[in-house]
Amino acid sequence: MIAIRQATAQDFDLVAGFIRKLADYEKLAHEVRFDDATLHRHLFGERPAAEVLIGELDGVPAGFALFFQTFSTFEGKPGLWLEDLFVEPHARGAGLGRALLSSLAALVIERGGARLEWNVLDWNALGKGFYRSIGAAHVDGWERWRMQDEALEALANGF
Repeated sequence: MIAIRQATAQDFDLVAGFIRKLADYEKLAHEVRFDDATLHRHLFGERPAAEVLIGELDGVPAGFALFFQTFSTFEGKPGLWLEDLFVEPHARGAGLGRALLSSLAALVIERGGARLEWNVLDWNALGKGFYRSIGAAHVDGWERWRMQDEALEALANGF
């Protein structure tokens, strides 16, 4: 039995644990730098920056999707950006990942949105195959760029 629910502040430790497990899976544990109080405030505070869905298998949390609103100027509509999706290894293949994505797609439509988007690591053939199987497509012609840490500070202080 699969159930999807909105995370609450009482789920914080569960969400933080899923984030760390995802980072381990992606071989990026060294990049996990959040402190609990800041992450808690941004997920469950007065003005949340992101939302989380919890996926349960037989009543036990076994995955999550962390997402936030985006906006497409070309579409003139909002969308959702899926920042993180993780399903525990024992629950993979049971339909939990698909159920989490289906719930996100329904939220996009419910909120009058146009798109559900995310990144996939280039080495993650299993993930890419799964996403293709549900009708997702790679966006040709676009590269992801990022600014953080010292470069972000330097640009912010340069004006």
